[in-house]
Amino acid sequence: MEFIIKISQFLLSLSLLIVLHELGHFIPARLFKTRVEKFYLFFDIKYSLFKKKIGDTVYGIGWLPLGGYVKIAGMIDESMDKEQMALPPQPWEFRAKPAWQRLIIMLGGVTVNFVLALIIYIMIAFAYGDTDISAASFKDGYLIDNPLLTDLGFQTGDAIVKVGDAEVVNYSDIRTNLIGAETITLERDGTEQTIALPEDFLGQLSTSKHEGLFGLRQPFLVAAVADTSLNKSADLKKGDIVKAVNGISVEYLDQADNVLKSLKGQTVTTEILRDGQTKNITLQVDDNGKLGIELSRSINDWAKLGYFDVVRKEYTLGESFGVGFNKFTSQITGYFTQLKLIFSPSTGAYKGVGGFKAIFDVFPDMWSWEVFWSITAFLSIMLGVLNLLPIPALDGGHVMFLLYEMISGRTPSEKFLERAQLVGFVILIMLVLFANGNDIFKAITD
Repeated sequence: MEFIIKISQFLLSLSLLIVLHELGHFIPARLFKTRVEKFYLFFDIKYSLFKKKIGDTVYGIGWLPLGGYVKIAGMIDESMDKEQMALPPQPWEFRAKPAWQRLIIMLGGVTVNFVLALIIYIMIAFAYGDTDISAASFKDGYLIDNPLLTDLGFQTGDAIVKVGDAEVVNYSDIRTNLIGAETITLERDGTEQTIALPEDFLGQLSTSKHEGLFGLRQPFLVAAVADTSLNKSADLKKGDIVKAVNGISVEYLDQADNVLKSLKGQTVTTEILRDGQTKNITLQVDDNGKLGIELSRSINDWAKLGYFDVVRKEYTLGESFGVGFNKFTSQITGYFTQLKLIFSPSTGAYKGVGGFKAIFDVFPDMWSWEVFWSITAFLSIMLGVLNLLPIPALDGGHVMFLLYEMISGRTPSEKFLERAQLVGFVILIMLVLFANGNDIFKAITD
């Protein structure tokens, strides 16, 4: 069921983005009376799952879910239709239109991507508001068990004060500002210290088998006792909090795990907090160092117990425009920063480049419209930015040649454009193979 939920979100999001992106080309093309011969969701190599001709345009769904396209008459694109291009230009062809109209047609797709992302962020702000965790409310710092971080000197219990030059006000600020940061300032035992991050930190992080960074320390909050547990008959109830084992304080699960590992197969006395009262309960530790207790993973439950403060902000429709715009600009800036790092080999950030599996993995295995729309907005920005790259075969490549034509007054020859399109297509294939190859490599090595 989890797989079905993830794949449904993945296909719905990509299909929505592809169709709207291609509509961004289709609508201005039709407005400028340019013939659009095909409008496809996914690629129809050899055959289509569905197609229907309406007017001059064939609408269809291909079998290869790697994107989509519109085929505009008289335009040198991935179809490389040399027969059509060998004929004299017709009034309804792309090449017969003024440069400014062709530029608008080519920029239509990325424009839709950016406008869509902005609208989604505005509506998310209005419908859901913002939910975060106040960094100042953490009593005992963060859970840090990733060897990449511990080798740098971080310890569980550290409070993160700054990431780079950015103050950490809310929990999400850590991850938001981590890309491109050179230092992290922490507070430990009342003293601040700064740890320098290696230049290839993102590369090391991408290849690390440990995904966690600065995690929330989980209280030992009982949700249920497993039927297979040695303690299934013990006096434990939902909402109980294990506070100590054999007199050793275990305020958090990470502390309890360390203690219980040393008590495998033994009988222990635990101090339980229930409804504000403490009581002692005898429990059995199994051979794996576990009590067989299912724990509550609800952040709201942890917050109610005072482990940290959840900060929730709600916005009016008017306020949502400002909040959504700030989120939109922040995400674009962050993505351009990521691209800069990816194209800098010394950072190793290229190791984190992923393909379709990486996108699939972003979606949760539980359906949440808030999360779905948030991911879709980010993917829309990603699609828009990538399409703006000045690579022939991408929208950005066409825009680059059109700008050259408008500035110089000279039109690149069709032969040159054909060759550039071929080179761009080869580059794209190599990038797709590299990204999806990274996915395969990670799956094999994990």
